[in-house]
Amino acid sequence: MASELPSYGRRLRQLASERPDDLALLFAAEDGTDREISWRELDERSTQVARALAEEGLGRGDRLAIGLRNSPEHLFAAFGGWKLGSVVVPLRWDLPEWELARVRQVLQPTVSLELGDSRLFEESLEHSTEPLPDITPPKARGICSSGSTGTPKIIVVERPGVVNPATISNTTAMLESYGPMAHPQLVLVPGPLYHTVGFSATNHLLAGDSVVLLEKFDARRVVDLIEHRHVHGFTGATVILQRIARLEDIGARDLSSLLWVQQGAAFLPQWLARTWIDLVGPERFFMSYGMSEGLGLCVIRGDEWLAHPGSVGRPWGSTSLRIVGPDGESLPSDEVGEIYMSSPGGSDFSYLGDAPPPPRTEDGFGTVGDLGWVDPDGFLYIADRQSDMIITGGANVYPAEVEAALSEHPLVGDVVVIGLRDPEWGRRVHALVVPARHEFSLLTAEDVVAFAKSRLAPYKVPKSVEFVQSIPRSEATKVNRGALTIEREGT
Repeated sequence: MASELPSYGRRLRQLASERPDDLALLFAAEDGTDREISWRELDERSTQVARALAEEGLGRGDRLAIGLRNSPEHLFAAFGGWKLGSVVVPLRWDLPEWELARVRQVLQPTVSLELGDSRLFEESLEHSTEPLPDITPPKARGICSSGSTGTPKIIVVERPGVVNPATISNTTAMLESYGPMAHPQLVLVPGPLYHTVGFSATNHLLAGDSVVLLEKFDARRVVDLIEHRHVHGFTGATVILQRIARLEDIGARDLSSLLWVQQGAAFLPQWLARTWIDLVGPERFFMSYGMSEGLGLCVIRGDEWLAHPGSVGRPWGSTSLRIVGPDGESLPSDEVGEIYMSSPGGSDFSYLGDAPPPPRTEDGFGTVGDLGWVDPDGFLYIADRQSDMIITGGANVYPAEVEAALSEHPLVGDVVVIGLRDPEWGRRVHALVVPARHEFSLLTAEDVVAFAKSRLAPYKVPKSVEFVQSIPRSEATKVNRGALTIEREGT
């Protein structure tokens, strides 16, 4: 069947032929300007860039590293690489050079586009826009696991670059499993294209939707674009949704064009879920849980969440779910264990480099180490990553739960919780807090601890609080707890 489906390049040419002058991409630059790109321009520029990449030696099956910020050029390069049949791998451009070098060593790309590299794009303007021969990439996508300081992990999706209208966008398929939606849509992409959901931009384009791409996330800019451009939907990580919800005038803004908002990528505090359900309505707010490896997916809509607060949903589509204990046994409802998932496409990936494959059961269920439990109705709840768990005084504390509780304080702008060595407790719960609007004089450690005591069991309450100007998050809003711990312990 794959041979009957159009390649990514052929699909883009089809859209450019059918809707040449319609908007394909609206680029919202950091300086406040907008740039509109038609389907014809997206197709022709990516063809020119493909020819320039071919002159650099890129061909079918080769790896193309794209270490560029969100930009039209990033998308020109991605589609250009696919038109040559290559594997496109976005890289985190905001990594320190020593770490980026390690990633490149594992990836070994044939061509690597670096931050600030404009030469290839300028030279490509001299190339022909005539269509290239149609090539289907044998493997189209690679994903760099975010936030890791261990062995770099690059996940290569072992599927050809063809467009199946029923599955090209998991987001669209997930949303429409709850009911039909009108298309084409205008979909906003607020996060960096190197993140796991970064391919959602190209997925929506290949599905025929238009995309609003932010160069850099800004909460007020997002709301302005929703109001003025009548955006239909967007996917946002928890921190993105929190920063939008914290806007002082958010309740007075016009979000009526939104048909859907999807949350993913991190634990969602209950207060934040309720805020968004109030903002857009329970039938327009969705939450999902999955892994970069694509082992499976759980989904929940706002009305279901209100009946199962805190859940990330039930297995979606063909996903199967299992909670596994320390001895490999399947656990009953309401017991915390390791989350194992299985789906028909859950084995269609490989790792580059020395990263070990995820543990699997004999019957094909896999895990990336997340902990959680399932209620009697089959809804999944996330505890935390096993590697992030803090053992303090013999008790298990999940940082995500403490962070969710503290984030509800109106004077807490951002928070991350880590475990520091302690002679009495083994590890003590330590909270790094950024005061909202940087009003350091209005928030004390005693305030933070008292607030935590009103919402958490005593052993989960932070034993120390540190106020900081900012928390070092990547543009994908990820935070490296291990690096923060090492920095404070000096080891």
